[in-house]
Amino acid sequence: MHDRCEPLDRLSGALGYRAELRGQGRRALVLGLTALVGGLGGAVLLLALPSEAFDTIVPVLIALALVLVLLQPRLAKSVQRRRADNGTTGRRYGGPVLLVGLLLASGYGGYFGAAQGVLYLSLMGLLLDEDLQRVNAVKNILGAVVNGVAACFFLVVAEFDWTAVLLIAVGSTLGGQIGAKVGRRLPPTALRAVIVAVGIIAMVQLLLR
Repeated sequence: MHDRCEPLDRLSGALGYRAELRGQGRRALVLGLTALVGGLGGAVLLLALPSEAFDTIVPVLIALALVLVLLQPRLAKSVQRRRADNGTTGRRYGGPVLLVGLLLASGYGGYFGAAQGVLYLSLMGLLLDEDLQRVNAVKNILGAVVNGVAACFFLVVAEFDWTAVLLIAVGSTLGGQIGAKVGRRLPPTALRAVIVAVGIIAMVQLLLR
């Protein structure tokens, strides 16, 4: 249930990152529409496939995303050098590779959701010419879209304990604001360390359960 209340957490975080979102409205719209389609597809798959379907691959996905987050500065510089050598510039929306990657990551988010943000950060950090804080701001928008469309879908097909939903929603909103205030003050290296720590914790929990 907690994952399905995350839209409030993400929206609250996005509000906290509104300064970093300036100038990214069109990008957030394009990437958000991609995330919406993927998230809805993932939610539908959750009803069609057994919950064990992703158990093996999820830790592998998270581990790969963590490696990309750690190597992102070096890989991004390599990509920029290659563009400079070819006389090209980075695409505003990351190109088809990013769109396909976000579509798949959003499908995973709508289905499962663990460390979904790490996948977004690894993809956008590598394929967008932006600093990590601005990428993190867009990540919050995409997470809100995916979890929001999944939540709406499950409201129609599932039953909830609305008292628990309300309590989690309040906690998610407060958590999003606190997380945004703390995250915005972190330098890129420290923020990257926090992202990796969260991803490792999620991976360990999945492997031990």
